[in-house]
Amino acid sequence: MTRFLLILAIVVACTTSYAQDILTTRTGEDILGKVIEVNATTIRYRKADALTTGPVYELAKSDLLMIRYENGTKNIFTGNDAAPQALTDAELYAKGKADAAQYYTGYKAAGTGTFITGLLSPLVGLIPAIACSATKPKDANLDYPDASLMKNSEYYRGYTQKAKKIKSGKVWKNWCITLGINFIATLALEAGH
Repeated sequence: MTRFLLILAIVVACTTSYAQDILTTRTGEDILGKVIEVNATTIRYRKADALTTGPVYELAKSDLLMIRYENGTKNIFTGNDAAPQALTDAELYAKGKADAAQYYTGYKAAGTGTFITGLLSPLVGLIPAIACSATKPKDANLDYPDASLMKNSEYYRGYTQKAKKIKSGKVWKNWCITLGINFIATLALEAGH
């Protein structure tokens, strides 16, 4: 029974760690929490460490690039029409992170490979999970929206760092799912004996 509870705790931790809103500021900071209200000029939210009883924080919309909600939808507060030379290095870095969150989908092969090998065995699935999460995505898989922006080192750095984080998150989420599937299959087999 304790083995069951341990595996269940791991599966729950893996799946709930992604169930938060992410507010990305113009400086590139990601704030994990829960958005309570979006009005004409401000966003009200609670931080991740106190989602239900913590203090309510307020942030001006002008300080945000994007909100990525736990259900996968996004609010983007900057357009792609800003000229790159008009942005500071910090803004370019933050724009790179925000664009990666919106456009990067090149993690699918890494996530699928981890999922398939993890179904064979969670221990075998650890090999591609560790390898894929430790490497940056290939430039050919970045899916960036504007090649001219990728020539800027700060934008490129922000985009690739965020893409790596997304790829790593998807890989580990898939590994956790296979761990849960294997655990349930083991329980079913043990119950049958």
